[in-house]
Amino acid sequence: MDRKLIEEIWQHHSGKVVGSTIGFALGVLIIIFGFFQTIFVLLCVTAGYIVGKRIDEKEDIMDILDKLLPPGYHR
Repeated sequence: MDRKLIEEIWQHHSGKVVGSTIGFALGVLIIIFGFFQTIFVLLCVTAGYIVGKRIDEKEDIMDILDKLLPPGYHR
């Protein structure tokens, strides 16, 4: 396909493309793993994204763990 055509489609229909891709991936995951295993995978991906985002923002990993774990867990 022509690169200009792909850029034009992305500019005008990016939400549809992303939504369709996510829907397709979610459907495949549910077929392969089942509903509850897919939910677990999605929760793990979300947690990984949040931790990675905070690391990218230069937040200290120990501060992140202090927020997630019970008080007094690490010394």
